[in-house]
Amino acid sequence: MASPDKDLGPVLDKDGVRLTVDDAIATVTLTNPAKRNAQSPALWRALTEAGRQLPGSVRVVVLRAEGKSFSAGLDRQAFTPEGFDGEPSFMDLARGSDAELDATIAEYQQAFTWWRRSDIVSVAAVQGHAIGAGFQLALACDLRVVADDVQFAMRETSLGLVPDLTGTHPLVGLVGYARALEICVTGRFVTAEEAVNTGLANVAVPADQLDDTVRDLASAVLAAPRDAVIETKALLRGAQERSYEDQRGAERQAQARRLRDLAGVGD
Repeated sequence: MASPDKDLGPVLDKDGVRLTVDDAIATVTLTNPAKRNAQSPALWRALTEAGRQLPGSVRVVVLRAEGKSFSAGLDRQAFTPEGFDGEPSFMDLARGSDAELDATIAEYQQAFTWWRRSDIVSVAAVQGHAIGAGFQLALACDLRVVADDVQFAMRETSLGLVPDLTGTHPLVGLVGYARALEICVTGRFVTAEEAVNTGLANVAVPADQLDDTVRDLASAVLAAPRDAVIETKALLRGAQERSYEDQRGAERQAQARRLRDLAGVGD
């Protein structure tokens, strides 16, 4: 994996998001540490654009953030009457029709959906605070490597809102309904130790080892043949929705495809 400081020439660099590509590895970096990488609709559009600009050669996407915090969540400017320049304020959105509000939230969610595409493995490198939208962005990835100072929190419910940036499905899948409910409604911090113990994080390391650990993980993913990784990811992602018998059938079908491919035999 390329060093985060290596000058690869960004494919995208706008609105607090930078995308660089080094052959099979892409790195998406949140680049507004002065505001603890607080999020806005402009940042979400940039994240969506980053996903669309990934070259076909990319197999691993690393999500990281500059500064001491991964992301402090939604920029509080969103809650002011003025909102963000050139954007409808939350008050304006609330006055719109149900269809308009649904379409706007769906557009915001696009920044969080592409990380689980079948053709890539996404890894979030998370340090410091990952709150609200920041927590949900980390949850959008397939894997999470965290620094030992990480503090996850889902604060939306405490603000009278709900988590709506695709984080509820992976959270329940990782920690179960009861713990997910408790984390969301209390808004409490989840530390690195609990994150690893409950499956929220794959591993926790000292902050100065975060980049090296993610680099090693990316290299391990790349060591396996791409098609086998894609098939395995699809099998595992669909397992929760399939019955045991259906999952057995899916395994057989996937393995048949792999064997034919390895043998050079067409379907």
